[in-house]
Amino acid sequence: MKFGTKVIHAGIEPDPSTGAIMTPIYQTSTYAQKEPGKHKGYEYARTKNPTRSVLEKNLTALENGKDAICFASGLAAMDAVLKLLKPGDEIISSNDLYGGSYRLMRTVFEPYGIKPRFIEMNDPKQVKKAINRGKTKLIWIETPTNPMLNIIDIKAICKIAKANNVMTCVDNTFSSPYLQNPLDLGADMVLHSATKYLGGHSDVILGAVVTKSKKLGERLHYIQNAVGAVPGPQDCFLVLRGIKTLHIRVERACSNAKKIAKFLKIHPKVGKVYYPGFKDHPNHKIAKAQMRDFGGMVSFDLAVDDYNDAKKVMSNTHLFTLAESLGGVESLIGHPASMTHASIPKPERLKVGLTDSLIRLSVGIEDVDDLIEDLDKAFQNL
Repeated sequence: MKFGTKVIHAGIEPDPSTGAIMTPIYQTSTYAQKEPGKHKGYEYARTKNPTRSVLEKNLTALENGKDAICFASGLAAMDAVLKLLKPGDEIISSNDLYGGSYRLMRTVFEPYGIKPRFIEMNDPKQVKKAINRGKTKLIWIETPTNPMLNIIDIKAICKIAKANNVMTCVDNTFSSPYLQNPLDLGADMVLHSATKYLGGHSDVILGAVVTKSKKLGERLHYIQNAVGAVPGPQDCFLVLRGIKTLHIRVERACSNAKKIAKFLKIHPKVGKVYYPGFKDHPNHKIAKAQMRDFGGMVSFDLAVDDYNDAKKVMSNTHLFTLAESLGGVESLIGHPASMTHASIPKPERLKVGLTDSLIRLSVGIEDVDDLIEDLDKAFQNL
């Protein structure tokens, strides 16, 4: 089944009781049982909900996995993955990653004895060197990275991880399953903040993990039920609805981002542009090999690294809305240093190039000429 068919049909059947094409919202906390332990597969909604079950089946198919587990947010999904570890275990992660992921590892799990190490992962050899045999238990991969859009070689790193008996999880939020399928490249788990491209309409918070093995899926389902950070059926319904147009939305966002990146690259008031689609982007060839297109995200510095100038640009766009998040149909503009990555100490973020003037764009599906005009007018305030 091709991807454009999977988003609409995989794991989804008309409702057996009414024939409804759209999966119903099963807004219930509990289910009737004929006798103790004898039921129709559902007993309590924290454990299982029919709307959530359909979403999990659909996500499993989209990522070519064996199981999917949904959570109340992307960070709740990550929290569950980290709970597969125990005190004394170590995590290797990119030093350029989402601020919330950094915060969760550094301030929540490290005090419990699970140690994260943040390194450059552009070169797989550096990852191999960083593995502490017997202690490293998880490699956390984010690619393209947030917000610097670095590209990490999933296949090469997963091969190294397997040789050292280390689990791998790829945060695939920026790409979505339409552009990249990490499980096919050797990853054990793939994570999504479904809030972003999967939902696609900025109206839901939800996270998911898709696993390569049923056994790993069972472990995460256990954590899902035991901890209880589950999404409600309304949220699951909204993500199912959003997924139906995922391929169309991402295709348009990629097309728009490509044109906007080219516009920014030659603009006199713009410094460096970070976009994996440029041939001079580090690991462009890796991006071309493991992605179907280069995504809808673009980051850039101003020619002069000045926060006040960045603030002027972000405060004077009209179609690009100044807001956190990404992946919606509408275009967003943000300031990672003070918004999504504020929890990362300044010396650490400067090491990876995350300057005070860095601006991140989540390019939506509007007419690209209007988006370019909007940015151009904002630059006139400098």
